Amino acid sequence: MRWENLTEGSAGPAALFGADAVVTRTIDTPEFRGITFHEVRARSIVNRVPGASRMPFEWTVNPYRGCSHACVYCFARKTHSYLDLDTGIGFDSQIVVKTNAPDLLRRELGSPRWTGAHIAMGTNVDCYQRAEGRYRLMPGIIEALRDRANPFSILTKGTLILRDLPLLREAAEVTEVGISVSVGFTDTGLWRTVEPGTPSPAARLGAVRALTDAGIECGVLMAPVIPFLGDSPEQLRATVRAVAEAGATSVTPLVLHLRPGAREWFTAWLGTHHPHLVPRYERMYAGGSYAPTWYQRRITRQVHELAAEFGIGPSRRGEARKIAAPERPDGSAPAGATQLSLL
Repeated sequence: MRWENLTEGSAGPAALFGADAVVTRTIDTPEFRGITFHEVRARSIVNRVPGASRMPFEWTVNPYRGCSHACVYCFARKTHSYLDLDTGIGFDSQIVVKTNAPDLLRRELGSPRWTGAHIAMGTNVDCYQRAEGRYRLMPGIIEALRDRANPFSILTKGTLILRDLPLLREAAEVTEVGISVSVGFTDTGLWRTVEPGTPSPAARLGAVRALTDAGIECGVLMAPVIPFLGDSPEQLRATVRAVAEAGATSVTPLVLHLRPGAREWFTAWLGTHHPHLVPRYERMYAGGSYAPTWYQRRITRQVHELAAEFGIGPSRRGEARKIAAPERPDGSAPAGATQLSLL
């Protein structure tokens, strides 16, 4: 593992962690058996999204690397190779924990250079994976965002988000808070094989219901729609119906994409569980990481038609609320204070 190339004083790439970088722990309890935690002190926590990304946001916060959800298709698997960690089993079981994330975020949000831009979480690995039950980083992160009235969003497959419902409600009083839960399908057989470390789709939809009942609007990212395994008309209908019954404000389909790192791991899984589909996947993804445009459009059209049938409309975009920005000693407002009402 190349921790030594990523710490202060190294001759390698820019340091990611402090000089006293890594404490490695294994915890012999049923919940964490087989998982190793690498506790690090990160040097930065607010990350800019690369300009070539398709993501509709510019800044992210990721308190963890690796994910015990163990989704075989996870596009973030490649990021583990940056630390010389395995992108297969290693991604599922070697979890990097940025233990200073809340304090670091509070400091970075308080910088005069920070403009109050929207921050997205859960876009790389899940911030409410099992590790969060032990390390409890998200309450401090949400508190920091709340105290600066900084807009943010969370995408998760983890029902642990309900633990932080009071904090989310407090944050929603002063800024725009967007919550989405990922549920690509309701087929329990498919779930057990492709998302073995996640709460069940029914449990995730239960979290959607709990959030909406508490006054927090929650959409569903219907992701991924898996070709030939989760894309039949009957499966799409069952999923959209369940999403509607959970009270989601919106449903957005996203077809499986297979980036390097994830592609190899998913293909190996496919060869073991559904070998007859390997040639079909080779043809469908021959052009790269994404399914053909015609297929994506077909799935999107079907899901939108079902959403209209079951009464799910687009989520209502709320007006971001703001708190008074603290004055500086000279009476001037901090740089970027007017940007707190972004979105």
